[in-house]
Amino acid sequence: MTSAPEPGIPAPGGKAGRRRQLPERVSGGLSGARGAVMSESSISALPPGRPSRQPFIHQELPSYRSIARKRTTILSRDKQSGTLLKPTDSYNFQLEGELTEDLDSQSIRKYALNISEKRRLRDIQETQMKYLSEWDQWKRYSSKSWKRFIEKAREMTTHLELWREDIRSIEGKFGTGIQSYFSFLRFLVLLNLVIFLIIFMVVLLPVLLTRYKITNSSFILIPSQDVDIQCTVYPISSSGLIYFYSYVIDLLSGTGFLEDTYLFYGHYTIDGVKFQNFTYDLPLAYLLSTIAYLALSLVWIVKRSVEGFKINLIRSEEHFQSYCNKVFAGWDFCITNRSMADLKHSSLRYELRADLEEERIRQKIAERTSEETIRIYSLRLFLNCIVLAVLAACFYAIYKATIFSQEHMKKEIDKMVFGENLLILYLPSIVITLANFITPIIFAKIIHYEDYSPGFEIRLTILRCVFMRLATICVLVFTLGSKITSCDNYLCELCGYNQKLYPCWETQVGQEMYKLMIFDLIIILAVTLFVDFPRKILVTYCSSWKLFQCWGEQEFAIPDNVLGIVYGQTICWIGAFFSPLLPAIATLKFIIIFYVKEISLLYTCRPSPRQFRASNSNFFFLLVLLIGLCLAIIPLTISMARIPSSKACGPFTNFNTTWEVVPKTVSTFPNSLQTLVYGITSEAFAVPFFMIICLIMFYFIALAGAHKRVVVQLREQLNLESRDKRYLIQKLTEAQRDLRNRLD
Repeated sequence: MTSAPEPGIPAPGGKAGRRRQLPERVSGGLSGARGAVMSESSISALPPGRPSRQPFIHQELPSYRSIARKRTTILSRDKQSGTLLKPTDSYNFQLEGELTEDLDSQSIRKYALNISEKRRLRDIQETQMKYLSEWDQWKRYSSKSWKRFIEKAREMTTHLELWREDIRSIEGKFGTGIQSYFSFLRFLVLLNLVIFLIIFMVVLLPVLLTRYKITNSSFILIPSQDVDIQCTVYPISSSGLIYFYSYVIDLLSGTGFLEDTYLFYGHYTIDGVKFQNFTYDLPLAYLLSTIAYLALSLVWIVKRSVEGFKINLIRSEEHFQSYCNKVFAGWDFCITNRSMADLKHSSLRYELRADLEEERIRQKIAERTSEETIRIYSLRLFLNCIVLAVLAACFYAIYKATIFSQEHMKKEIDKMVFGENLLILYLPSIVITLANFITPIIFAKIIHYEDYSPGFEIRLTILRCVFMRLATICVLVFTLGSKITSCDNYLCELCGYNQKLYPCWETQVGQEMYKLMIFDLIIILAVTLFVDFPRKILVTYCSSWKLFQCWGEQEFAIPDNVLGIVYGQTICWIGAFFSPLLPAIATLKFIIIFYVKEISLLYTCRPSPRQFRASNSNFFFLLVLLIGLCLAIIPLTISMARIPSSKACGPFTNFNTTWEVVPKTVSTFPNSLQTLVYGITSEAFAVPFFMIICLIMFYFIALAGAHKRVVVQLREQLNLESRDKRYLIQKLTEAQRDLRNRLD
């Protein structure tokens, strides 16, 4: 807030009187202000020879008049404290006080000050050090040394970043939008590597140490109680070793020699590991590793997305501000390539055209009659029904393909030829891939008739594609779940699941996730090798043909590529419980995809003319990834809590469901700890906890509202500054005109 005028300052005179005094005031005021025209500190920088005339130009500014209407007097507070500082002195004193107080906790280089001010603050800091005790001086020196060490360590770690030079080269040639895609791909590589390390340390390492006699430990195998022996039968097919092509089929489908390996759930039929001093509960460790990697993924994604959300919140500007940002701050200074500079120019032109089109549509919406509004909403309702019908048809096709594949894959392998067997094994994956390829084309055609703005068209199409890609995995998993739990004989009712078709259903679900992962990688490699490269050759060397000119080079569309890798990551999250080594396969897959996409971008594809800002892209990528994580948690939770665990394989053969290991473990705790755990999980604790969470949420909502109001006030201040500059330039022009008239 700005303080009221000091007593004794004359009110502004009439217009004529002000104009007669204007040449002296404006010339002195502008020479003293040096660009910072609206701030009070700049007004106080006027020449000392004219102190009585300073307030006139200050009080004529539009910003002063606006603030004066809603000012609150702080003059009385200054009088009570015995000091009545000038605005400049007060500001400088307050700034200096805040800075000197904060010198201990922050480095001087972090302050937005010029070099002379930073040197002055450093002198102040050194002067203050002389009057401190030896203990305080040692603390400050040690704190400064520790901060320097941390900064040096961070600088060193930047040189150890994965693909640092490759991503920098991509950023220089194609801008920050495409660079953000490859940075996101690097994040997924690191995420899957950490997930694999968690599973390896918690589940795989104790088993390997015991199996290969590295430590003095042994397996604990508890016989199943109250379980019919027919439910424990698990025949592992070995027919894949007969034919020469069986190794290829086993490698692509996870059957045969891969089925009873560390890759799948069924290999871990162990109740515990007995070490010399303690017993390692493998079922509990298996469940906790799943919870740990899901929680880690959630925390890591939310942490990375917070910064992008803050930037998007600040950038929720008005249309005029959006236009100014595109014109004056829209250039990407990381671009060093001429063709990419031309592409950035066309991208800015596209964004401006899109803004104009959105403004035209807003004006059109405002001018719509009630009949036109009813017609357009009826058309949108009809088109959304078509979208739902397309989604339902895709889901039904996946359902039927999964059932057909599961019913026919149990045939003897010698009754099929190689291609037929492979087609049946991969039929659900093929149908899912076709659905993911066809539906975006249909959605892109439908959206043109819904009469939305260009920006909303893009967001709605991407949202539909996200739902389609991720929902197909859930449909596949729920279809498998329905087949597993469907009982039509006595043995199924006895075991609690379809033991005849699925003696170890967790392993077979893991095999389906494994096939989806492998098939997705095969499709990416095949499209790059057999579509993008030939298309590039034809467009380059047969450019005289109009057909190839219209076809053009393949666009590197960022949203489509992001949806592809999020689709693969969702498969990894679901399948890691049923196939513990699937995160390692996902890590290798994403490494291969990185190099394939980099080569494709450099040699076969052209960047999309509609580019993305890096901040908006990162937030969008993480938001889609968070949606994929939420969809992955749903089938995992249902399979662990509702579907009976297999009695023939896995670490949970002695439990009805996977989750039963938790209450059994709690029952072994001391009575006091059991009471604490049961109290935390009871309704008496849940209701107050929920109320406290609601209060905290309301607090943060109020805090966000306050921050938003501050942002609005800062924007208003920027508008006032622009009005002040425009006013002073106008007055300066009038003063120069009057001066020339006098001289003439």
